[in-house]
Amino acid sequence: MPKRVAYLVNQYPAVSHTFIRREIAAVERTGAVAVTRFSLRHGAHGFVDPADRDEAARTAVVLDQGALRLLLATLRAAFTRPGRFLDALALTIRTGIGSDRGLLRNFAYLIGACALLEPLRAARVEHVHAHFGTNATAVAMLCRVLGGPPYSFTVHGPLEFDLGPTLALGEKIARAEFVAAITSFCRSQIFRNCGSEHWSKVHVVPCGVDSGFLAEPPAPIPSAPRLVFVGRLSDHKAPGLLVEAVGRLARRGIACDLTFAGDGELRSEIESAIARNGLTGRARVLGFADEATVRKHISESRALVLPSFGEGLPVSIMEALALGRPVVSTYVAGIPELVEPGRNGWLVPASSLDDLERALEEVLTAPVERLEAMGRDGRARVVEGYDVAKSGARLVALFSGERASSRPPRSPTS
Repeated sequence: MPKRVAYLVNQYPAVSHTFIRREIAAVERTGAVAVTRFSLRHGAHGFVDPADRDEAARTAVVLDQGALRLLLATLRAAFTRPGRFLDALALTIRTGIGSDRGLLRNFAYLIGACALLEPLRAARVEHVHAHFGTNATAVAMLCRVLGGPPYSFTVHGPLEFDLGPTLALGEKIARAEFVAAITSFCRSQIFRNCGSEHWSKVHVVPCGVDSGFLAEPPAPIPSAPRLVFVGRLSDHKAPGLLVEAVGRLARRGIACDLTFAGDGELRSEIESAIARNGLTGRARVLGFADEATVRKHISESRALVLPSFGEGLPVSIMEALALGRPVVSTYVAGIPELVEPGRNGWLVPASSLDDLERALEEVLTAPVERLEAMGRDGRARVVEGYDVAKSGARLVALFSGERASSRPPRSPTS
């Protein structure tokens, strides 16, 4: 009989959480796990991708019960399990004082944990898995103290690393059954936030790409000077730096068509930068797009460019390599574990406009044959270590109690 596992995310589904949807599907395809989906609060409405709309219909929202029902759930937990409730209350206060969100928000996590107890019991859930070591993991931890199922969580970074002590990350790790790290670098940062006695429970389980990116051979790389950025238009992704670099190339007579497949808080700023750099008609912001559209734009480009300042390991990099496209990115976090300069892409120092400009010029002037060789290398690495089916199988083994030390995907230099 399949093991019953609940996935818990702060806001799910979401445009930027496609990798969670893929992971859940991979776990379910094994036939060994039945997944129940929970979101603490409603995600965005009007999803671009039909798969996200389907997922929203299958996801229960924990805090979407109204104030009265949430209060009753909390009182029920307090009166039916008073000892556990007092333990959870003490933990809430201890972790909430000095936290990044403040004590009041942590009381909301306790209410969420109380509200989650009955749905978990009704679904006969045996294990809870959360994504990100933030809100959802706090709720899973408190729910466990209240008598709910064991929990685990996946750490991505960089937010968890920046806020580790104020997130009570060490406490969450100590109480978890296991912790999944998406890269070896991520695992090292988890080690920094917990005692060495807990290191054995931290396992490298990469995010991955699904069959849609691996099923067909890559399309030929175009000779046209097209580049693509796939990701949220936010500060840590550095889209503005990319516009400046392409603007420099344009002023030197090096043509480039640039597509931003994404949206976010910097959209108006990026559109203004495009006009300011004389790139109107050559650069455009597409907005959020479904998977088929993202694949199309990656396949029509010579390379994916992501000049991030802070990351975990972007799934868009895996997607580009899977489609046989080299990548231009930065020496940040887990990116060098997949992208090797000269073999499947270019890495530049984060924030260096000069180095980014030089790398883009190489991409735009390189023979197609060289780019295709780099794309083949990247695709082989993704197939080997970043196939979501393999990651899903690894998680199923962990849900089933396997605790052997994990091995990360082969490093580029091995």
